[in-house]
Parts: sequence; C-alpha cells; structure tokens
Amino acid sequence: MKTALSDSSFYRSFFKWWLVCAVIHVAVVYKDNFGLMLPITDSLISNNLLAGSCLLIINNMRYYLPRNEKYWYILVISVVLGVVCMLLTQWLLVLVGYNNPEYVAFVKASAPLRFAFDSLLVGFIAMFGLLWYTQQEQTLTARRQADAEKLTREAELFKLREQLQPHFLFNSLNSISALTRTEPEKARHMIQQLSDFLRGTLRKDGKQWVVLQEELADLELYLEIEKVRFGHRLQTCVECTEEAMTLQVPALLLQPVVENAIKFGLYDTTEGVEIVLKAYKENDKLFITVSNPFDPETSVGGKGTGFGLASIQRRLFLLFARTDLIQTHTDNTIFTTTLIIPQIHD
Repeated sequence: MKTALSDSSFYRSFFKWWLVCAVIHVAVVYKDNFGLMLPITDSLISNNLLAGSCLLIINNMRYYLPRNEKYWYILVISVVLGVVCMLLTQWLLVLVGYNNPEYVAFVKASAPLRFAFDSLLVGFIAMFGLLWYTQQEQTLTARRQADAEKLTREAELFKLREQLQPHFLFNSLNSISALTRTEPEKARHMIQQLSDFLRGTLRKDGKQWVVLQEELADLELYLEIEKVRFGHRLQTCVECTEEAMTLQVPALLLQPVVENAIKFGLYDTTEGVEIVLKAYKENDKLFITVSNPFDPETSVGGKGTGFGLASIQRRLFLLFARTDLIQTHTDNTIFTTTLIIPQIHD
C-alpha cells in the first residue's frame, strides 16, 4: 500500500504548512520584553513537537487503520497527543526562559490555548491520515476485485473454448476410423490436417485476439477436415473485404459458428450444400455472417441456437458485456448467423 510518508508531495506540503505555522507562531508570541530569540525558540520547540506528533499518527495508521471505532480513536489520540505536546512544550520552554519570569508566566498561562490548538491540529492530521489510508485500501480492494473478476472471466472463456473442441475431435476421429479401411490415403491426409489444426489451436491458447485473416486461415484447416468427411456434399464460399481482413476477432470464434452451420445444413440432407461466410466493416465494427441452407420441416436450426452459438454468445458477453453481438434469422430455407465484433477491446 502506498503511504503518505512515501509521497514526496506530502512532505513538501507538510513543510510549507509547518513553516507558515512557525512564522505565525513567532508573530503571535513576540513581545518587546521577550526579545526575538525566545519567540523563535518557542516556535521551533512547539512546532517541532507538534510536527513529530502528526508524523507519528500518520505512520501509526499505516499499521493500524481504525474501523467502527475510528471517531473515538481520533478523539482519544488527539486529546492524548495534545496533552503530551503541551506538557513537553511547557517544560522545555520554562527551562529555556527561566531567566525571564514574565515569559515563564506567559508559557504557563497559554497552556490551555496550546492544548486546544495541538489537539485540533493532531485531530485534523489524524482525519487526513484516516481518509488517505481508507482511500488507498479501497483502491487496492477494487484492484484485487477487478483482478479476480478478470481471472474468473478468463477461466470461463478458456472453459468455453475447450468445451467446443472435444466433440469436433471425436467426430474427426470417427471419420478417420471409418476411412482407414475404405480410403486409407484420405485417412492419412485427414490425420495430417487434424494435426495441423490442433497445433494451431494450441498455439493460440495464450492469445485472446487475432486478425481476421489469421482466423480464416485456421478456419480453412477445419473446413478441409470437414470436406474429407462430407466429400462433394460440402461447398464453402468466403467473401471478405480487404479492410475486414485486418480487423481483430476473438481467437477461434468462427470454427464453432461454421460447425453449427454444417451441422444444421448437412445432417438432414443427402444433397450438397454451400456454407457462405461474409465479413465487412461498418461503423467501427466487424460484421461476420455465416449462412447455410436447412430444411424447415426436419432441421432444428431455426428453433434455437444450440450449444455452439449459445457459448459464443456467452463468450462475447464476457468480452464486451453485451448480449446483442450474435443474431440469427431465417429467410425461407436459409439460416444466417451474424456476429458483430466491436473494435474497442482490452
């Protein structure tokens, strides 16, 4: 925790106020009968003891910050230190001015006023220290809470990403197993593609954002694997503007969206289908649409978003705190998923 005593600006301000108080003190105490040295000595002794008490209370709050009892604490510490400063000041000043009876009488007579002034100033400094350290503690608490929330968010994002991989891996392994006997060459080719895809996925474990061009390169590996599974039945079309290719997207965001399109486009038909992906920039946002044909009578694609899209929605919410960044709609036999990626992110 940053302390008041470690702040150079605090020392500068404290010294300036101490100097002003010392000068005013000399002016108040000065009398012709006292001369100049006695008021200066009075000022130095009084203000040095008072300054020491103020620094002591601020340093003490570094180790002990009062909670519910803070007002009683400030009152008690102000009275105690006020009494101590007054008694020490009176004792020292009497020793210094013992040759001047009028000055000694003045010191004794001013004791109540010195006590009141010392107590008020110590109380003010104690309140300042309390506010300073309370603010510092609240800042540290808020920072720790933000760090904890960030770690929780990153853990959930990682979990969402990991949940999307196993079923794709199992489907690919099943396809490889089926091809091993009938088409071993395709099986070997699919194993190599799967290896490349998983290697790229592992490289991105520590990356939250990538440019769209890099994301599409990984998506192409995924599509090549799926084309081995489905053969000529799966056709793809990717249309992206040059401006969109340089924009940022969350890493591995598109694969589950396209997988969802393949699932609801191919699983209910024996005919070929075309998955169309388009990307463009509009109003400082990246828009990505993925469209696939589906049969309204047999497909469930128009009835819900499924786990894949629900997890994407959750991931976008964790990143942007918005629920409107993934949209779906149907147009006759075309199901379209639209992703909206703001280009302002941490």
